[in-house]
Amino acid sequence: MAQVAVANFIAYSRASKEALKSANILKSLNINVLIEGPKGSGKETLARYISPEASIIKKDLNEIDKISEKSSDIIILNIDQCKNLHFLDSISKKSKIIATSNQTTKSEIIDRIFPIKIYLPPLSERKEDILPLAKKFLQEAQEVFSEEIEMDLTSVEFDLSENGDSIKKSIFFNYFIKNIEDNQIMECIEKFLFDKIGTKNDYKEFLYLYELPLIKAGFKKFKSQLKMAQMFGLNRNTLRKKIKDYEEKL
Repeated sequence: MAQVAVANFIAYSRASKEALKSANILKSLNINVLIEGPKGSGKETLARYISPEASIIKKDLNEIDKISEKSSDIIILNIDQCKNLHFLDSISKKSKIIATSNQTTKSEIIDRIFPIKIYLPPLSERKEDILPLAKKFLQEAQEVFSEEIEMDLTSVEFDLSENGDSIKKSIFFNYFIKNIEDNQIMECIEKFLFDKIGTKNDYKEFLYLYELPLIKAGFKKFKSQLKMAQMFGLNRNTLRKKIKDYEEKL
């Protein structure tokens, strides 16, 4: 089937295409809709696609009366974290409301105000969307840094813990890693350690910041402890002991 990518909402998976299909219908209808799904799943992007000119409210509904006077459409982000939901009864009579929620909401008010609900599953269930999303974020990184960025996205192990948010972090992190100098690495570690140190055992406690990445890189590059010990200039028993010390973190 032909893939679809409209207005920054990536829709290659079946679930995303169904959500986009519903969004296209809702664009022309004066019906309130609640978009549910985990953090970073694309809820806000889909809400903006349904109503590009809508005013945005984040959590605080105290100003919703004033906002509704200026805009016929309102997007409420993270409505699951909002208080004063009773404000919605009067507002929904004169404004179209598109809301997002990071969790499935169980509320009499929510059910009454939002007859239509769209659920966006996590990206672990929409794997066809992952690479297109990564390409989108890579393009954003190129615009930020004003340069072409060469990156083999098919070889990147994306963190999906926060869905699109963590994929975006992965793109920028991989760019950072490819272009970082050793003095910048040391500066990062220095800033990290500044607020951490202050005991009599700091050297031993934080030595893992050097040794653990070195061992992990050695495993990936040399494939064997013997080769690693030779390349590191370590006695094999010494290396084995260090690996045992870090076995829970490897």
